Amino acid sequence: MKNLFFYTSFTLLGLFGCVSEENPGDTGAEMISIPTQGTTSPNTYPGMTLVWSDEFNGSTLDQGNWTHETGNGTNGWGNNELQFYRPQNTSLQNGHLVISAKKEAFGGRAYTSSRIITKGKQQFRYGRVDIRAVMPKGQGIWPALWMLGSNFDTVSWPACGEIDIMEMIGGNNRENTVHGTVHWEHDGKHAEFGGKYTLPSGTLADQFHVYSIVWDSTTIRWLIDNKQYHVIDTTPAQLDEFRRSFFFIFNIAVGGNWPGSPDGTTTFPQHLIVDYVRIFQNN
Repeated sequence: MKNLFFYTSFTLLGLFGCVSEENPGDTGAEMISIPTQGTTSPNTYPGMTLVWSDEFNGSTLDQGNWTHETGNGTNGWGNNELQFYRPQNTSLQNGHLVISAKKEAFGGRAYTSSRIITKGKQQFRYGRVDIRAVMPKGQGIWPALWMLGSNFDTVSWPACGEIDIMEMIGGNNRENTVHGTVHWEHDGKHAEFGGKYTLPSGTLADQFHVYSIVWDSTTIRWLIDNKQYHVIDTTPAQLDEFRRSFFFIFNIAVGGNWPGSPDGTTTFPQHLIVDYVRIFQNN
């Protein structure tokens, strides 16, 4: 996700005061059909240890791992996005995290969605990240699985660094392409470097794929279904951001500068379905 200039002005919610926010099932969360096909990844890698995972097997989101961010931010979270983020758009179903984007009026916006973060709860430096997920689809739909530097509150964006493990832009035959990008600050200005991979057939909404990065003190590599499609050399001093700790953000944006707005072809609700997130580090 780009242009996060206004991150510090957003509301962070920790422990919620009412049951309906903690348990979206109590708000009538829609039970959806979860695909059974797709790629899986191993539980172990040679020379590495699983240091953290969330398999989303409970009935509610683990507040030891995640916090909801709410609202519509400033200038649509810095990207002119159209959604209002609510905890009620997050649910756990059959061992999967489901984030739902809906066309409904709330908080002065025409759409709602959810955005969850591990800030202050789970942060990491280096390792292999595997996220098994199914994407939503449709013009104006913008799902992302990404990371921000844990020192954001001190140095702000983009100096904290940003690692986009997976972004997909819906509509206009773009739903077959995964984007992997980093953002940082160079000479006081925003810099970025990204790559992408297009499936030979089908879309990222058809079935599960595994989105990965392999990150160490010298490089970040992006993979889909264990196939590398992008890499950056992070050894230059100007990329020191990527030798520090990061936290996770999972969300679906609706509209925004990159995807454009939904149109008559966009159907709602749309769902980002995450089977698991796992982090392995060298022994």
